[in-house]
Amino acid sequence: MAFEATKREWGELYAFFRLLADGCVYAGTPEVKRNEGQCLPVAMVQREEHDGTRRYIVEKEMIHIVGEQMDKRISREDFGTVADLVLEAIRNSREDDVTSPDGVEEFLDEVAIYDLEAKTDDRTDFSVAFYQEDAPLTGFCVRSRLGMMFPLLDGGRSANFKFEQTGVKFAVPTINKINAFGEEDDVIGRMLMIERLGGVLKYNDVADKIFRSNLSMIDLHMGRMLAEMTRLMWLDGITKVSELTEELKKLNPLKIKDELISKHGFYEYKIKELLLALATGMRPAKLYNGTDSAICGFLFVTGEGEVLCYQRAFRQTFADFLFQNSRLEKGSTEKDKYGYLERENGVYYFKLNLKIGLLKR
Repeated sequence: MAFEATKREWGELYAFFRLLADGCVYAGTPEVKRNEGQCLPVAMVQREEHDGTRRYIVEKEMIHIVGEQMDKRISREDFGTVADLVLEAIRNSREDDVTSPDGVEEFLDEVAIYDLEAKTDDRTDFSVAFYQEDAPLTGFCVRSRLGMMFPLLDGGRSANFKFEQTGVKFAVPTINKINAFGEEDDVIGRMLMIERLGGVLKYNDVADKIFRSNLSMIDLHMGRMLAEMTRLMWLDGITKVSELTEELKKLNPLKIKDELISKHGFYEYKIKELLLALATGMRPAKLYNGTDSAICGFLFVTGEGEVLCYQRAFRQTFADFLFQNSRLEKGSTEKDKYGYLERENGVYYFKLNLKIGLLKR
């Protein structure tokens, strides 16, 4: 009987099957192309199911599946066939929910896969041993342009920045009028109204103390940098992180020397360090001490269905990829509690929310 799953769930399974069928994966470039000179041989993939750990050992023509209650071999060609069926179904569907193609459910039963999304506590999707079966495992997250992608940073209200409303002291009726302006998500409308009435929004702080501390691990002024980028996104409509960083260099909110900006690439470096931290495990509301998590990289599925490998081992390429292929997004004002003037200890603050995702194309 056919079943439905989201494109994101199918995308994870597709990447997993593609690795087993091909027995190798190309390292990706910052431009999301394959690095022709760097094809990494896949010796084994380890994946978690509800009933325990499975090891998928890549042999010449077969995949040797070893689990607590199974030991069998399936043709690599079969994995390739099913991967192609899944890819075709994802690309042909206009809806996010995709029905399993003919034959796929039977194959999943044969290889005893019951969870399209692996059951892990460390937020990896599966781990790969390159070159040889007993090599150290590399934990990966799958990100796929074929469907919805998890954001790099979706911290909810923990990822809010506070701007103090200065310039003019508004009466309560004026505050109420500003907050009632436009639709709920018309954040820019309320920002411009404050400006029209003589108000100034001056950066104050990161709203959440854990996120403030996490950002300080990368730079003591990281909150100010990101708040300015978030403000620019709303005011100027720029969303790409690389373009926002260029604007940040012109604004120079930290008032640092030109030499540090132009010769050392200060702002680019700091933003790349943040993106690497986010990609490999930093979260706004969880204490971050710089220790590497189990997530060592991304397996990135392109719109054409090619799987590319980005990992901490090739740090600069991974950083450049994230920098060139990420953007700021607009979270829900209701859920993330931002976009209005709020009184706190007699002072009015306006909050903006930081959400970072990967480009869809």
